[in-house]
Amino acid sequence: MSSKSADIPNSAPLLRAMTDSTKAGQLPDGLTAQDLKQMYEGMVLIRAYDERQKKLQRSGRIGFCVTSTGEEATQVGIGHALQDQDWIFGYYRQYGMMLYKGAPITELADHLFGNRDDYAKGRQMPAHYTNRRLNFVSSSSVIGTHLIHAAGAAMAAKYKKDNAVITTFIGDGGTSANDFHSCMTFAGVYKPPLVIYIVNNQYAISQPVSKQCGAETLHLKGVGYGVPAVRVDGNDVIAVYNASREAFAKARAGEGPTLIELFTYRVGPHSSSDDPTRYRGNESDQWLSEDKDPIARTRNYLKSLGLWDEAYEAKIWKDAQNQVNEGTSGSEKKPEPDWNSLFEDVYAELPPALARQRDELIEQESEFPRQQEGEFPL
Repeated sequence: MSSKSADIPNSAPLLRAMTDSTKAGQLPDGLTAQDLKQMYEGMVLIRAYDERQKKLQRSGRIGFCVTSTGEEATQVGIGHALQDQDWIFGYYRQYGMMLYKGAPITELADHLFGNRDDYAKGRQMPAHYTNRRLNFVSSSSVIGTHLIHAAGAAMAAKYKKDNAVITTFIGDGGTSANDFHSCMTFAGVYKPPLVIYIVNNQYAISQPVSKQCGAETLHLKGVGYGVPAVRVDGNDVIAVYNASREAFAKARAGEGPTLIELFTYRVGPHSSSDDPTRYRGNESDQWLSEDKDPIARTRNYLKSLGLWDEAYEAKIWKDAQNQVNEGTSGSEKKPEPDWNSLFEDVYAELPPALARQRDELIEQESEFPRQQEGEFPL
C-alpha cells in the first residue's frame, strides 16, 4: 500500500468461508453447485453493467454514474439470502442487488438517462435507483437518512408480524452520521427484525476510515447499542451469504437485529465526478494484483470444486455483456419526460397558481429545442 492508503486495523478476525471450504473440497452447507454458479454469474453481470456505465459517462452520453466494482460479493451474497417479502433500504451503491433479484437492465438504464420511462421522471439524481416490486426503497443523496426509515419499517414489520426482514446499508463514513445513532438506538432497544450492514470499502469519498472513527473496527459500534455484531470478509461471497442467512433467521425468529460489517474495497472512484488517484495514488491497481477481487476469488473457488472451465467463463461474460447491451441500447433514444410531468404526483387536483405556472412554462419552453438540457456533471 502507498503512504496514502487506509490505515485499517486487522486485529478483529474476519469471518471467511471459501478458504476453509476449499481445503475441505466440499460444497458449503446450504448451497448447491447451481447456487454457486448463479452467484458467480450475478457478480459478472454487475461488473459488466458497471463497465457499460463508465463508458456511457466517459463518452458524454450520461452525466453521472456510481459503480460498485470490487463490492459485488457484498450484494450478491445478501441478495441470495433475501426472501421476496424482505425490504432493502440502501444507498446509491446497492443496485447490484436489484440486478441479482431480476430487475430489468432497461429499467436501470432509463433512470441513468432520465428519459420518459424513468420511474423518477428525471427529478432524482442518476444512480438513485428504486424498484417497487423488489421492495427496494429509493435512496437519498443525503448520507444516512434512510437508516431511520429502515428502523421504522422494521418496527412496523414487528408489529404486523409479517415475517419480513428489513435490511439497510451505510458506508464506513456514514456511520458518523447522526441517523446511524438513531437507527442503532431503536434497533438495540426495541429489537425489530433489522439487519444493518456497514459496507466498509475503506474510503468515505476521499477520507480513509482512520479519519472517520477512532474505534478499532466499525462492527464494534454495535456493542454500545446492544446490537450483536460480526465482521465479515466482504469479498467472500459465501461468507456474506452465511452471515446474512444467520442474521435473517434470527430476525424472523423474533430475536432482534444484527450489525454486519462487510470489509471490502472500492476499486473505482466514489462517483464518476471523483478522481481517487489524488488521495490514494494507484492503490487500487495494487489491490487488484493482490488477488482480493471477489470475482477472481469465486472463480478460483469454483475451479477447486470442478465447476469452472474456460468455455463457461467465456459464455457467461458474453451473455452478461449481451444483456447489458440490449438493456441499455434503447434507453438513449427515448425522449425526455414531458414538461407536464413536473407538476404531477403531488396534488390530486393542481392548485390554480401551479396550473398557471405550468401553462406559462410550457408556452415559454416550447420555443426552444429540447437538447442538452439537464446535464449533470457534479
